[in-house]
Amino acid sequence: MSCIEFHHMVDIFMKQADASRFFALTRAFFLIAAMLCAGFLPFQMRAQAQDAGKSPVSTSVQVTQEALTARPVGPNWLSYNGDYTGRRFSSLDQITLKNVEQLRAQWVFHAHNSDSLEVTPVVFEGLMFVTSANDAYALDAQTGRTIWHYSRPITEGLIDDASQHHNRGVGILGSRIFMETDNAHLLCLDARSGHLLWDVPYAEGNKNYGATSAPLVVKDKVLVGTSGGDDGVRGFVAAYDAETGKLAWRFWTIPGPGEFGSSSWPGELYKRGGGTTWMPGTYDPELNTIYWGTSNPAPDFDGGPRPGDDLYTDCVLALDPDTGKLKWYFQFTPHDLYDYDATETPVLVDANYQGQPRKLLVEANRNGYFYVLDRTNGKFLSAFPFAEKLNWAKGIDAQGRPIRTGVQPTAEGTRTCPGFIGATNWYSPSYNPSTHLFYFLAVENCDVYFLKPEDFSEGKTYYSTGARRSPGDHAQKSLLAYGLESDKPAWRYPQAGPGHSSGGVMTTASGLLFFGDDAQSFEAADAQTGKPLWHFNTGQGMHASPMSYAVNGKQYVAIAAGSDIFSFGLP
Repeated sequence: MSCIEFHHMVDIFMKQADASRFFALTRAFFLIAAMLCAGFLPFQMRAQAQDAGKSPVSTSVQVTQEALTARPVGPNWLSYNGDYTGRRFSSLDQITLKNVEQLRAQWVFHAHNSDSLEVTPVVFEGLMFVTSANDAYALDAQTGRTIWHYSRPITEGLIDDASQHHNRGVGILGSRIFMETDNAHLLCLDARSGHLLWDVPYAEGNKNYGATSAPLVVKDKVLVGTSGGDDGVRGFVAAYDAETGKLAWRFWTIPGPGEFGSSSWPGELYKRGGGTTWMPGTYDPELNTIYWGTSNPAPDFDGGPRPGDDLYTDCVLALDPDTGKLKWYFQFTPHDLYDYDATETPVLVDANYQGQPRKLLVEANRNGYFYVLDRTNGKFLSAFPFAEKLNWAKGIDAQGRPIRTGVQPTAEGTRTCPGFIGATNWYSPSYNPSTHLFYFLAVENCDVYFLKPEDFSEGKTYYSTGARRSPGDHAQKSLLAYGLESDKPAWRYPQAGPGHSSGGVMTTASGLLFFGDDAQSFEAADAQTGKPLWHFNTGQGMHASPMSYAVNGKQYVAIAAGSDIFSFGLP
């Protein structure tokens, strides 16, 4: 009923009511009319405006293996990196270089149990799945409205990274989603309702284990890893049957006694040698190979207890997804003394390289070097430094091994570049097949590394001391673009900020590059030139990577910042 209709009713009533009833009833009528006119109708109009042109979201979910192998990414974003290649390249092109300045926030979703989200949303047919700590949500991807919410308490007594309860998202297959918990359980939820179907603990025997990643679904298996590489655990990649939750295989990243590489792990040290697998890998269906990065050895800064190369730490592993058998490995930083995890995304690129078509694996590594490998066999093709502040090595030899300078942690402290956070880190890179450029955020930084040997103890970290800021060295973050055969950047976009952010990048078929900058803003730039085109100040630190999706023909771009998830679109 409209305000005019209410006034008309009151007018009729005033002619019919007797004086004894008039004042009390008219007061009630006017009060109701005022409330409706001031509150209900604007709310109704807002709701109608919000939902105009938006169809109801369907909870009918059925994601096939064929959909997971499709590339490039289209309207649906079905895994942490969008597709198996790790390129974070979207074929959507509604948002262009010419209209990106018109982008507006469409909705914001607030997570109540995290102030530093690291999740990348997964979207299927207008239904978005996100995580925060041990909670999972299904949202209407057009409006941000919650469809369902699965809640699980955070785990007490965890240490280091796991104690921060970070979670990077879900995997999806059929009508099920899969997520890791902070204490390394693999959960299977009904994607339509959030109902828990099964719960499998997958890292037992050492309470220093945790998990912070998003699972990777390959064929009929769910692949997971753990955190805790700085805390004295034994790393692994494990595969579980997506239907039953039964363990299919487990590959240990630290060799056991008598196995190849075990000479680095005398006595019981293999049980706490690190090499964790705390970021999702990539997958090549044609080669039937998964590629997974491993973290640093433990103890971090004391190489004395672990002689040799310390396999398979700081490696990319090529594994058979059906059996877990190792096909090949490449080690970026043998005998790492600097915490230079190799958990950066191993991006799969098919391109002409050095005059012939190649299946490549490309990685900007935390140690400050940019690598190109042949992913069919692990052959080293090239490497060059992208960090200007780099003193732990003076180059990479013809076999891909670093030429060390002798810089290493000492009791007195040693200035080391890159520093503890690395020259880049886990935040996502991107490759655009149209521009033939590889994009990532890098940081120039140095720290003073200290050494003090210590014994392993459950419930405590296993760094063997640590690092502090190097006096006079200030962190400087930059967005870089490289061609695969050039050791000079195609362009560089210096960032304003303290260098502490962890925002990733994504590119689109329309020539745009989206990224979380170092000053709490979400930005868009020209992917060919690096020219900034648009930004939105989130007012919160950026520690997640962007993605794009479409619903009913409308393209959206989304990213997590602080405790919120933002979704943007054209008016």
